[in-house]
Amino acid sequence: MATTDKLLVAFQHFDEANTQDPNTEIFEGTTYPKEVLYGIRMTERLNEFDPTASEALRLTARCQHICRWEIPRESYEMNREGYLRWRQELKKFHAKKAASILEDVGYDDETIDNVKFLLEKKQLKKNEETQSLEDVICLVFLEFYFEPFAHKHPEDKTIDILQKTWRKMSIKGQEAALKLPLSKFSLNLITKALHA
Repeated sequence: MATTDKLLVAFQHFDEANTQDPNTEIFEGTTYPKEVLYGIRMTERLNEFDPTASEALRLTARCQHICRWEIPRESYEMNREGYLRWRQELKKFHAKKAASILEDVGYDDETIDNVKFLLEKKQLKKNEETQSLEDVICLVFLEFYFEPFAHKHPEDKTIDILQKTWRKMSIKGQEAALKLPLSKFSLNLITKALHA
């Protein structure tokens, strides 16, 4: 998997933008801005899951949550309708932010358009790269964010989220999920979700 200088510069710019995140997370004794750590996890998981990923897909994985804190969930109604509107707004916001950074780095229109297409999750289940991105998003969620989420919510809601996550994944993604280093607690909930 070749890594171009331009790709590394883009990663640096994405990470710099995300260092403004006021939310932090401690991982292995180091405090990170939350979205910087998320971007690194997305890159690492994509490298394992799809070592031949295109440059556009690698860029998209790194900037998938670019400056997400600027549009907080609380700015929309706290119901399903509000959640869906928030998600739609975020996709457009991330696409615009990423495009601006990629233009500054010197990427061509075709690459930028591909990144925007992927960030907006177009043709999920039909487009191979959109599906790969979704699989990696789900894998990162399951490995790093699912257990804290599960401890804060009732089991029936957690199982519902797991079932929705599972449906969004490809068979390859589902197989990778079952190989993640998950706790007994998480594995037990996944087993319940898959057999409910």
